[in-house]
Amino acid sequence: QVQLVESGGGLVQAGGSLRLSCAASGRTFSSYAMGWFRQAPGEEREFVAAITWRGRTTYYADSVKGRFTISRDNAKNTVYLQMNSLKPEDTAVYYCAAGGSDNVYYPDGYEYWGQGTQVTVSS
Repeated sequence: QVQLVESGGGLVQAGGSLRLSCAASGRTFSSYAMGWFRQAPGEEREFVAAITWRGRTTYYADSVKGRFTISRDNAKNTVYLQMNSLKPEDTAVYYCAAGGSDNVYYPDGYEYWGQGTQVTVSS
């Protein structure tokens, strides 16, 4: 069992930066791939980024590639999402997720989810 708690969301102007954190409980955190998804009002949850359990491979949605960076610290049971050059269209609730599947691009590939943190980017 893994419990996930996101933090770091907030209101930022376009072009600004935020760093989201996701703290995990449970001794098996390091064995899971971790992902970030987001969901805007009226929209489906969409993939943002993912990282393998050792942190050797990362994956990004085209819309955030070059602006967002996912990383993890297994010693701290934490995964991060550094978001730079934020745009109004990045506004959404951001969720972190943990999963043992190779299917990192889809919500079905994850078993555990956090409660989400709101990111709002003003123009």
